[in-house]
Amino acid sequence: MTPRSKPPKGVIHHSDRSAQYASHDSVEALLQHGFPISIAGKGNPYDNATTESFFKTLKVEKVYLWEYRTLEDVQIRLPFFIQEFYHRKRLHSSPGYKPPVESKELFL
Repeated sequence: MTPRSKPPKGVIHHSDRSAQYASHDSVEALLQHGFPISIAGKGNPYDNATTESFFKTLKVEKVYLWEYRTLEDVQIRLPFFIQEFYHRKRLHSSPGYKPPVESKELFL
């Protein structure tokens, strides 16, 4: 995403209730760049658990294992990891140790 472009369709900035993300300046900057904002509900520490788990997996299984030399490396490798490995091949414990694509097909 270039500094002047809008975020891709469906992108939402979700955060906990941390002061740095709820500040007036942060909210204004996000809105100015077209990001819809989502802030976790008060007293609900599990609101962001799925997102936190995903980013832990992304870092441990991909980011820390590669040396990214350019932004283009990141823009190519991370989407490939998410779309081709994380969603299609990686076994996830919550849906009976199946990749998300297989789990989704069971419910359709």
